[in-house]
Amino acid sequence: MMERQQDGRRRRTRADYERGLPDYHDPTAGFGGAAPTYSALTLRAVLAAFGLVFAVGAAWIGFAYDFPLLAWAMVVVAAIALGDLAWVLYRKRRGEPG
Repeated sequence: MMERQQDGRRRRTRADYERGLPDYHDPTAGFGGAAPTYSALTLRAVLAAFGLVFAVGAAWIGFAYDFPLLAWAMVVVAAIALGDLAWVLYRKRRGEPG
């Protein structure tokens, strides 16, 4: 039996994401002949990981050399990068292409 979401639509499966979601971002993509676009999740994951490593290193340097404003700013940036990385990895594990 198909599972349904609260609004009545069919719940997407891993196979749906592996095939891709055509015309997801552009409802007129079928008319112009352009292929549907997909998110570059792998690139976004790499950039988030780099940002996390850089921010943690900068925070460590800031605390070590008594620059507390820089250090706390980098802690905030590291938390944002960690959240973004977690969300991107969740989407990739769910099966979205990219």
